[in-house]
Amino acid sequence: MKVPPAFRSTKGILGTAIVLIVLSIAILAPILIPADWATRMDMRARLSPPTWAHPMGTDQLGRDLMFRVLLGAQTSIFIAAAAVLMSIVIGLPLGLISGYMGRTTDNVLMRLVDTLLSFPALLLALTISAILGPNLQNTIIAIGIAFTPFLARIIRGEALRVAQMPYVEAARTAGNSDLRLITLHILPNIMPAVIVQATISLAFAILAEAGLSFLGLGTQPPDASWGLMIQASRDYLDRAPWTALVPGAAVALTVLGLNMFGDALRDALDPRTRGAA
Repeated sequence: MKVPPAFRSTKGILGTAIVLIVLSIAILAPILIPADWATRMDMRARLSPPTWAHPMGTDQLGRDLMFRVLLGAQTSIFIAAAAVLMSIVIGLPLGLISGYMGRTTDNVLMRLVDTLLSFPALLLALTISAILGPNLQNTIIAIGIAFTPFLARIIRGEALRVAQMPYVEAARTAGNSDLRLITLHILPNIMPAVIVQATISLAFAILAEAGLSFLGLGTQPPDASWGLMIQASRDYLDRAPWTALVPGAAVALTVLGLNMFGDALRDALDPRTRGAA
């Protein structure tokens, strides 16, 4: 299979490699690493710097940071993926109906979306999480709702563009129903934009989960997540900076990889940039 030029660039190769590694860790770490390796406490080795026994050091309870980060990848990636999926499930029909129907329907739906867009995404997620209570399920709901208006806006714009294409007009003239036009002619042609936006949204969702967990409104102990690990390291930054640097580096590297992968994916799927990639 021919690899698109966008994925043969340095950015595409690095982004793809990072994404594949992180996904592999998130999927395989719970299987390959016994759970007690990440929760086993050794108070004699608490706040130990990186050594052969603990390559990334230990935290304030003597737990191995490397295993904590590996298992924390599962929680962070799961929350981000579930939140983005939720935003697509809600935002896709909103954007499609708004872009296709237009007029009154478009005005009503987009004013609701604009109301949500008037709040910063993280602030909206914080508010929802504070109302619902801090746990894994509510973190997914909070981030998913906060990201829905962005996806709805992008999908609506793509639906407006595709709905005016000659082949859609021809299908409408031929007597196709609105449902058939949306599902067979509009939806398949806006999916590249949806996929690219979902990939980039994953990066922001990971940052949002880390922010919520850091503030105590996201993942709760005993679950391990990168944001929760950073939050727990606040009181030890002066004498054990690795307790924050290790999970912080995991967040930064994952977000960087997803952004580079999303850019390469956009270049590969967008016909306007495909030839220039």
